[in-house]
Amino acid sequence: MQLAALLVCAPALTLAADWKPADNPLTTPWTAQVTAGHALPEYPRPQLVRTRWTNLNGLWDYAIRPKAEDRPAQFEGKLLVPFAVESALSGVKRPITPDQRLWYRRSFTAPPAKGTRLLLHFGAVDWRAQVFVNGQAAGQHEGGYDPFTFDITGALKPGAEQELVVAVWDPTDSALQPRGKQVLNPNGIWYTAVSGIWQTVWLEPVPAAYIREIALRPDIDAHQLRLTVATADAADFTATAKLRGKVVGRVTGKSNAEVKLALSQTELWSPDSPTLYDLDVALKSGDSVMSYFGMRSVEVRADAAGTNRIFLNHQPLFQIGPLDQGWWPDGLYTAPTDEALRSDIDTLKKLGFNMARKHVKVEPARWYYWCDKLGFLVWQDMPSAMTRTPPSGVRKGAAEDVQFPAEIAASWERELKSVIHSLINAPSVIVWVPFNEGWGQHATNDVLKMVKALDPTRLVDGPSGWEDRGWGDLKDMHSYPGPDMFPIMKDRVSVLGEFGGLGLPLAGHLWWDKRNWGYRTFEDRDKLQAGYEGLIEKLEPLVKQGLAAAIYTQTSDVEGEINGLMTYDRKVVKFDAAKLAELHRKLMQAVPR
Repeated sequence: MQLAALLVCAPALTLAADWKPADNPLTTPWTAQVTAGHALPEYPRPQLVRTRWTNLNGLWDYAIRPKAEDRPAQFEGKLLVPFAVESALSGVKRPITPDQRLWYRRSFTAPPAKGTRLLLHFGAVDWRAQVFVNGQAAGQHEGGYDPFTFDITGALKPGAEQELVVAVWDPTDSALQPRGKQVLNPNGIWYTAVSGIWQTVWLEPVPAAYIREIALRPDIDAHQLRLTVATADAADFTATAKLRGKVVGRVTGKSNAEVKLALSQTELWSPDSPTLYDLDVALKSGDSVMSYFGMRSVEVRADAAGTNRIFLNHQPLFQIGPLDQGWWPDGLYTAPTDEALRSDIDTLKKLGFNMARKHVKVEPARWYYWCDKLGFLVWQDMPSAMTRTPPSGVRKGAAEDVQFPAEIAASWERELKSVIHSLINAPSVIVWVPFNEGWGQHATNDVLKMVKALDPTRLVDGPSGWEDRGWGDLKDMHSYPGPDMFPIMKDRVSVLGEFGGLGLPLAGHLWWDKRNWGYRTFEDRDKLQAGYEGLIEKLEPLVKQGLAAAIYTQTSDVEGEINGLMTYDRKVVKFDAAKLAELHRKLMQAVPR
């Protein structure tokens, strides 16, 4: 017997009707689409989909209390999950300090059923989350960027209504946990802090024996998918692959062991042709999930001139794209809608880009889904761990790496591995970037080699900008405004991990009126366009010399930074899209094939 249909206990209609975003300097075209009853309603995990689930996004009770206090007796008001408390779309827009904790509470219904488990999923919570169900501790998680799940079956009480409470503590830039560009005092390249729940929360009933996860590794030369289905105990399963509705492969096997799913028809995934296969996986005992995969390979090889480049599907491909911060004026870390997530990628493709470097942030799974579906390559950064004042025991070593205390290094490595694990099946992700410049950089080559051993199917940047230690598939220069490159190498690839940063402040689209800056600032769009064209003109001979990729700063303005291809509110694209697309096409054609 399975759980009866889950019924979310919705907030009172009057509360939902009264909710509105907090006052804010900017809105996006999607801000008004967010309502208390319509907050990111899409299923949040596209590569492991079940049909029965309950979205817990919506209005939750909240309270901000001293860190030392236990659960508050009274809650202060309503907060819209999954938007961080500092964001306008939370409806609260209040900062959290390291000496405070943020408390959440809501109810839900879950009629218990024998032999069925109830899973509680969190897309991401920044930073330390303690979860309680009906007063019982369900679990604790540390990490602002990786998803986590608790089995809450044992905490359910008789009757329909259940209580869920979450307590969150976030040290932001006062401690040495991964936090990317978040700071308590936003300025320059550092942005408003994000605390608490910032991705979808949902419930999922599953059988006692269920599919915990799947691992998908394409092998284009053998025309097969190497598949592993993970369960608690060994179980029989069947996996079926379809291409445009037609069955092109089927395999049966035992869980927790890799099987090879042969494909009768192989179409490769690329930015120009983002072909995706549907995949259905079913346990003999009853559980089933829907997924998808793309067939593609990534490697370092020599081109026709003998120069090392990045090869996609055995062909050299010059990669040009933006540094992508992933910030929104209304939702900060969280895009207002799924359409907004897709819109950024659509715009970048219209501008002729074929990739983005996701900069010291990890996105919700649906962002990678849109990259997979639309054909957009991703270099994935690990969010940096650093502090304004290094805590006791953190020091520089002879090689200039930060010396992390063992427990901090272990926590950082756990989150890095978890981030990689959560994105390992996305065909769009082709490069891991564990370190940006010298930001929290420690045990550099050991970390790079660990990542390569964990995922040998992708490339490892080593690291991005300035602080190279001699290892990694890529040697990555940062040059502003640039462009520039390292000389070609026999064993590595030369890439330009950041350049450009051409700024244009546009009145009516600014977060701050007086505190805006760019690496080089222009007076109008014509001069900005000419400046960009000048950069690309200088870039083309470098591509012919062997430069394999170039990453322009950046997708959009962010708070005081006005270096964006778009304004922060996404209402203006600052460049002529057709001209940029043609410039980028010529760069890609400059690579010998």
